[in-house]
Amino acid sequence: MTRINPNHGKIDGEMLRGFVERLERLHEQHDAINKDMSAIYNEAKSAGYEPKYIKKIIKLRAIDPDKISEHNEVLKMYCNAIGVQMQFDFG
Repeated sequence: MTRINPNHGKIDGEMLRGFVERLERLHEQHDAINKDMSAIYNEAKSAGYEPKYIKKIIKLRAIDPDKISEHNEVLKMYCNAIGVQMQFDFG
């Protein structure tokens, strides 16, 4: 919903400018962080590690341990249902 200044019937330009400037700063920080992360992944890759697995580890570490167990059980159940026999242990 657009916020209208009740005194002038116009958009509150200062408030809008504040939002835009704050978001611009966050975008700049986001870009800088992405560059830093890319450099670390490249460093890991040059050391012989595969970034795609590092990314998976990061995602797994962010998940609640109980959710990982649940994930493993559902994944095993689905694999068994289609005849795929694999061992999963992400916990």
